[in-house]
Amino acid sequence: MASVFTKIIEGEIPSYTVAEDDFCYAFLDINPNTKGHTLCVPKKEVDKLFDLDEMEYSRLMSFSRKVAIAIEAVVHCKRVGMAVVGLEVPHAHIHLIPIHSIGDMNFSQKEEMLPEEFAELAAAIQAKL
Repeated sequence: MASVFTKIIEGEIPSYTVAEDDFCYAFLDINPNTKGHTLCVPKKEVDKLFDLDEMEYSRLMSFSRKVAIAIEAVVHCKRVGMAVVGLEVPHAHIHLIPIHSIGDMNFSQKEEMLPEEFAELAAAIQAKL
C-alpha cells in the first residue's frame, strides 16, 4: 500500500508544495514545529533514509540543501535545523525546521497556521528557489 507521502506526491492528497524535481518532492508539514517546517522526500518510496543507494541519498541531501536555503531566505530564524526520525511514515524523509533555539526541534511543540498562511508561505519559498 502506498505511503501517505506517495499519495501526496501523486496528487491523491493535497499538499503545500515547495519544490519538486525528477527525484525529490518538498512540501510544508501541516503539523509544523515552527512556521516553515518542510518535509523533503524521495519520490521513490523507500522506508528508511539509509536504504537509499548512495546516489539517491546524495540527490535528496542536495535537494534538501537548496530547499533549506530558500526557507532561510523567507522565514526569520537563526538557522534551518534538520532532523531524520523516520518513525511516523514508512517513507524516507528529512525535516527542515526553521529554528531560534534547540527547543524548536521538539516534535511535541506545534505551531498552528491557517490554510492561507500555508499557501502564502509555500509560494514565497518556491519564489526563492
